[in-house]
Amino acid sequence: MNKVVVQAKTVELAVASALEQLNTTQDKVVVRVLEQPRKGFLGLFGFRDAKVEVEKVIDPIQEAITFIQKVTSMLGFQIEVEVKDEGGRKKPVILGLKGENLGPLIGKKGTRIASLQLLTELYANRKIEKYRDKRRFILDADNYRERREGVLTSLAKRTAQKVLRTKTEIALDPMPAMDRKVIHQTLQSMEEITTRSEGEEPFRYVVIRYHSSS
Repeated sequence: MNKVVVQAKTVELAVASALEQLNTTQDKVVVRVLEQPRKGFLGLFGFRDAKVEVEKVIDPIQEAITFIQKVTSMLGFQIEVEVKDEGGRKKPVILGLKGENLGPLIGKKGTRIASLQLLTELYANRKIEKYRDKRRFILDADNYRERREGVLTSLAKRTAQKVLRTKTEIALDPMPAMDRKVIHQTLQSMEEITTRSEGEEPFRYVVIRYHSSS
C-alpha cells in the first residue's frame, strides 16, 4: 500500500493516521489536502472532517535493495547490500553485495549478476513515471567489478596489440554492456585501433579493428 485517503477532525490528525497506516514518516510522503475541516452551525451541526490523501514517495534505491534481498534470499544466499555510491541523475547507483560463496550468484563472466542488475533496475523504477527520475544501478558482489575490470583491461590491450601486428580485426566473445564499455574506454586513445559493438543482446560483442593513421 503506497497511498491512503484518511478523514479526521483536523488535517494533522488525518496525516498522523495516514502515516501510521503506511508505516512511514512525513519526510517520505506527499500530502494532499482534499477537504479542510469545517465547523457546523453554532459549532454543533454540519461539522465536516478534514480529508487528506497521503502517498509514499518512491525511493528507487530502497526499492532496489529490497528486491535484491528478496530475490537472493529465495536463491539461498544471505546478502548484505551496501550503497557504495548514490550516483546522481546521470550516474548509476553502485550497490555492493556482501556474503559468502557468491560465485554462483555472479555467474560465468558475470552473466548472472548482470541479469540481476537488469531486473533490479526494472523493479526499482517500475512506479516512476518520469524518465528523468529513474535511476540506473551497478551491482558489485565482493568487489567483482573491480577484478573484472582488470581482466577486461588486460584482454583489451592484448587483443589490440595482436590486431596491430596482424592488421586484421578480432571479435571478442559476447559480453554485457558494462564489460563492453570497459573495452571501448581502454582502447579509445589508441590511434590505429577502433572498436565497435555488434550483434543483438544478449549476444552483443566488441569488434577491435586496425585503422591506418596514414
